[in-house]
Amino acid sequence: TLSSAIASNLAKGKDLFYAVSEAKEYVRNAIYYSLNLGKGCGPTNHFFKFLDEK
Repeated sequence: TLSSAIASNLAKGKDLFYAVSEAKEYVRNAIYYSLNLGKGCGPTNHFFKFLDEK
């Protein structure tokens, strides 16, 4: 996930520092909003940006 996020930012023409920092923020949020399924840590939520904020 992290490497894909970095690669996609680089493909968008972002510089390396920006690409890595944005990718880290994306992964951090995907983990923070992970899905509560089963026992233990749930899968990361790659669609956290689409959650309703209340």
